[in-house]
Amino acid sequence: MTTTHDLANVSTSSTTPVHPLEPLTPEEIARAVAIVRAERQLSDQFRFPAVVLKEPPKSVILSYQPGSSVEREAFLILLDNATGATYEAIASLTSNTVTSWQHIPGVQPNIMPDELSECEAAVKANPEFQAAIAKRNIPLESVVVDPWAIGHFGLPGEDGIRLSRCLCYVRTTPSSNFYSRPIDGLVPVVDLNKMQVLQIEDMGVVPVPPEPGEYAAEFVSPMRMDIKPLEITQPQGPSFEVDGHHVRWQKWQFRIGFTPREGLVLHTIGYEDQGKLRPILYRASLAEMVVPYGDPRSQHFRKNAFDVGEHGVGVLTNSLRYGCDCLGEIRYFDAAMTDSRGEVAIIENAICMHEEDFGVLWKHTDWRLESVEVRRSRRLVVSFFCTVDNYEYGFFWYFYQDGTIQYEVKLTGILLCGALGDVPKYGTLVAPQVNALNHQHFFSLRLDFDIDGGNNSVYEVNTEAEPLGADNPYGNAFFATSTLFKTELEAQRIIDPLAGRYWKVVNPSVQNRLGQPVSYKIIPGDNILPFAHPESPILKRAGFMTKHLWVTPYAEDERFSAGDYPNQHPGGEGLPKWTQANRSIENTDVVVWYTFGHHHIPRPEDYPVMPAACSGFVLKPVGFFDANPALDVPPSESKHSSCH
Repeated sequence: MTTTHDLANVSTSSTTPVHPLEPLTPEEIARAVAIVRAERQLSDQFRFPAVVLKEPPKSVILSYQPGSSVEREAFLILLDNATGATYEAIASLTSNTVTSWQHIPGVQPNIMPDELSECEAAVKANPEFQAAIAKRNIPLESVVVDPWAIGHFGLPGEDGIRLSRCLCYVRTTPSSNFYSRPIDGLVPVVDLNKMQVLQIEDMGVVPVPPEPGEYAAEFVSPMRMDIKPLEITQPQGPSFEVDGHHVRWQKWQFRIGFTPREGLVLHTIGYEDQGKLRPILYRASLAEMVVPYGDPRSQHFRKNAFDVGEHGVGVLTNSLRYGCDCLGEIRYFDAAMTDSRGEVAIIENAICMHEEDFGVLWKHTDWRLESVEVRRSRRLVVSFFCTVDNYEYGFFWYFYQDGTIQYEVKLTGILLCGALGDVPKYGTLVAPQVNALNHQHFFSLRLDFDIDGGNNSVYEVNTEAEPLGADNPYGNAFFATSTLFKTELEAQRIIDPLAGRYWKVVNPSVQNRLGQPVSYKIIPGDNILPFAHPESPILKRAGFMTKHLWVTPYAEDERFSAGDYPNQHPGGEGLPKWTQANRSIENTDVVVWYTFGHHHIPRPEDYPVMPAACSGFVLKPVGFFDANPALDVPPSESKHSSCH
């Protein structure tokens, strides 16, 4: 992060209104912090876990006309280290006043990056920890302390204290991969408000795995020498147009947003069809992400990470100034936020947008005419990467010329490993004395659909075989059945690939030229359910993982699948709580929550760094268009031949 690079050129002048969904500029963020500090007379003990745009009501956005003035507001979460109290505030950037200040009792905000570094320093300065390290004959300067959220297990002495439970590792050299050499049996517990070590859990000396497990280029030799250059060029520039954070590309339009918690957020997604912009999604975001590990032993049972709610994938986003995350003609967007002390921090090149060739879009050969019609597919990619401790996650939205939207997560980075004490029942031996722990990743997407307007319904579609009989004498017939969900409880569903199950979001009031209601369908990809016991602490806290589909009526304050403050929370919040009311979801403004899980039983080939694995889902139009919307994509031309 840096404090000197400016965000996209967005005016904050009162004489030049900006779109109400434009992210806060660095100047607006600084002003919001200053307003709250001055009006509430805050001490230097306050931290700022979040300073973000307070999005105007949906009705205001949908009725907004360019040039209109809409009040600019910032939403802030504050933590008082002196008292442990959490507050939420709203600061008006139009009137320069605090319009709301509320104490939120009994919660813990997300753990901030500054706290991680301060926690590591506090642990390494602790005499008891130093003695434990000396007992293991490990130089203190080679030790790395990795603070984790402690979770909630109903254990005494943990409620009301902001805690971290730290994992420890050894670097072989100053630039080595420390995750390959865990110091098992040694766990410091830290009060993050006081930055004091409360306890050193010393379960006995466990040998540190001997190999460094290096992956960086400086340690790998020889490199492959037979890779020829592959260059992507667009001499006339990209096909997209950008105005602030508004994007137009191949009939698509949407707005880019970003928060420290969710990372990339997409707003007001629509497709231009027959001279008008047709809405599809009002807001799409990653609402929660949970990584439960499957080892019950004392060193490992607490390893259940809520990467969105306990940390924030936005604040942990990589600057794409480094490496080759994106190729081609790229448009980058910076992300502005604060550090924990309220100072403006900029992640340069946080979001990457570019076009990709994606093979054949459609093709047909008429052999009688010796005629071939083929079109190349191009897709628009909007993405960001974050690093959450050992893991890297790439979050990708793809837009296609035929009206398809795809969401994909690319999982890479380094396995979370323990030292091997015995046969690894709950993991895999991936290197000498290195046990890579079994785990899963669950991603919950909040999809606020507006298919051709606000009132939508959701159906489940399954395919059935026609029984053998007079109507099916040869036994070949099958058909699709659609079932309407009328209430929230009816819409709590899991995938069934053997039934070809998908779900479609329908506007019953708008029909295509064939008289069919317009809709989009959700096509599941890689998915699974959790293996945790129904009464386990993790399923009490992340109950949304038990279903792949949830549907709720739109509510402005229902934003996160596991609740607003999952850090150290006992559970029961979010989707399981909201849907107990069993509200109507028929022909109304609905929000679809889709959860997909990636199952990871590690393999030696995942070590020392993992080849990327992919997981996600697809949104496809079903009767939304009158015919194939990509008929007008022109044949591609190359320097040597014409494709048609």
